[in-house]
Amino acid sequence: MSNLISIIIPFYKKKFFFTKTIKSVLNQSYKNFEIILVYDDTSKADLKYVKKTLQNIKKKKIIINTKNLGVGRSRNIGIKVAKGNFVAFLDADDIWHKDKLKEQLTFMKKNKINFSYTDYLIIDENEKNIRKIYAPKMIKYKDLLYSCDIGLSSVMASTKLFDSESFPNLKTKEDYVLWLKLSKKNIKMFGINKTLTQWRKTSGSLSDSSIQKLKDAFTVYNKHLKFNMVNSLILTFILSLNFIKKRYL
Repeated sequence: MSNLISIIIPFYKKKFFFTKTIKSVLNQSYKNFEIILVYDDTSKADLKYVKKTLQNIKKKKIIINTKNLGVGRSRNIGIKVAKGNFVAFLDADDIWHKDKLKEQLTFMKKNKINFSYTDYLIIDENEKNIRKIYAPKMIKYKDLLYSCDIGLSSVMASTKLFDSESFPNLKTKEDYVLWLKLSKKNIKMFGINKTLTQWRKTSGSLSDSSIQKLKDAFTVYNKHLKFNMVNSLILTFILSLNFIKKRYL
């Protein structure tokens, strides 16, 4: 179907925030979408709740992983069954502005691009605003190499981009690797300077682990981009400095 958007949501122990996430999808002013939820928890304790939350949504798929695969591989599974011309990624505890899909689709079609992202707010577990992250108007590989300024839940892209590239198996920064690979192919990546996404910072999550982030950052450069050890360490240090400046200074 023309301009169908496939919304891909991995789910792993996010029951407490999930209702608000889905409500932000149902409240979208643009209605031509399908939800693909990939249940990635070996415990089925939340599965009944997830199914009930999605029960009134006609266009949906619920995929149940037989083992815990992680968010990257779960998104890859979702992409493979997506029927939309576009995919939009949403973590199960993040929130969208009601015009998020409409604004992005209009922007992408007008500018004839296949990848976009937006400004986003970092919020805490109680939805208190922590910080706003501004989307660069355009990102190229050489810029992205030193700082990841693309919020995962703010991204919408043409489904065809993922025919040859996919999320790697990393605990964190799996999205960063994919954005780098796409940008290296000179895919045009444009930002929308409107706050259309809220990214939730939760205590104890993998994305909140500094040690894990450092390990995965080194892996990004050394394993996935094939830089030598010295350059990988230098780039990891620069990436960390830029992260601190962006989030805390």
